[in-house]
Amino acid sequence: MTEALSSRQEWSRYGLVPVAAGLGYATSVIHIYGIGPYIGPVAEAMGWSRTEVTFGLTIATLVQAVGGIFVGLAVDRFGPRRFGVIGLVLLTAAFALLGTTGASIGHWYALWGLIAMVSLPVQASVWTSAVASRFEMSRGLALAVTLCGASIAAGLFPLLGTWAIKTFGWRMAFAVHGGLWFLLAFPMIFLFFRGAHDRGRRNEPAPAKRDLPGVSLGEGLRSSVYHRLFVASLLFTFTIIAIVVHFVSILGDRGADPMTAAAIASFVGWFSLAGRLGTGVMLDRYPASLVGAAVFLLPVAGCLLLLGSGTSLLALALASGLIGLTLGAEIDVVVYLITRHFGLRNFGGLYGGVLAALSIGTAVGPLVAALIHDRTGSYESFLWLAIGMMAASSLAIGSLPRRTLVFAPT
Repeated sequence: MTEALSSRQEWSRYGLVPVAAGLGYATSVIHIYGIGPYIGPVAEAMGWSRTEVTFGLTIATLVQAVGGIFVGLAVDRFGPRRFGVIGLVLLTAAFALLGTTGASIGHWYALWGLIAMVSLPVQASVWTSAVASRFEMSRGLALAVTLCGASIAAGLFPLLGTWAIKTFGWRMAFAVHGGLWFLLAFPMIFLFFRGAHDRGRRNEPAPAKRDLPGVSLGEGLRSSVYHRLFVASLLFTFTIIAIVVHFVSILGDRGADPMTAAAIASFVGWFSLAGRLGTGVMLDRYPASLVGAAVFLLPVAGCLLLLGSGTSLLALALASGLIGLTLGAEIDVVVYLITRHFGLRNFGGLYGGVLAALSIGTAVGPLVAALIHDRTGSYESFLWLAIGMMAASSLAIGSLPRRTLVFAPT
């Protein structure tokens, strides 16, 4: 038996692990939150539709949906550190290579195929498994800090991409974008990212998998709780990621110039920081199913503002903030519920399954939004669809049992 640590002791010993993991998580979504400013310039320069440009993201996230379970199982066996460090190098390099695309749409899709492969080692289960293994008493807040990486990405990447495109042109902008982020993130991850299942600095053996508490993989996959988490993740991610990916374009259709649209879109990321941290604190104090139901329902108000705001920049900024308060907090909720209902023994595999739902939603949602825009000339129909799906996902989370199986450390 190992002695349980207090929240203060956990942060004192492992406080830099969530910070490093947060930078890693931001890297894992560079192609998702970073592609928005490039959609219009690439489509215009290459003569492609927005649907054709966005389909590259669909390729990447569908591959992640298939491969996520296997990577999760590998993380359970080998530990997350080696995946995170190597994957960060490969993904930032692959993102930079998008600027080398030729005139053929097939070349564009081939580059996205490369991103699809190298994004697997940096999926969310890599970063969250390390943090969940280090924190028990303050797990909700620690996971929230980690997942704030995506909030930083959503706030920073649209501005960074827009600035790089304006300064260097869209081709060179991909390399500048990826290179600058690598220089920021890699040192912290290399020095401080290490989970309890990784070997330590002095080559001590990693703890055996049997020492981790939790249910078997089969028990988790057969659970109705797991099925509802899967459905809620699929429906919500389908809508929220599509809105974020196309947010600059949605604002542009409302009359905002590119830099103003990017600035307003960045509010999504900055408000997401507050939403994630607030959600993390509430998860440690209140029933997670109720917290999740509220989180999943909040963006409905943002969508209604986008539908009825006209060209009011204040209303558009408020919509951005409301959507931001929820962005990524849904992953905080799902990860927390998996650890509390099913433990850590097979966390990577179980989260890999939910990641398939998240990846399918991420793959299909932006493509459907682009297709609706190309067919109708507006995002309005998609926003109404998003409202319905968000309400359904809130219901799925809210119906979960309020009592969870809290596994004591062994």
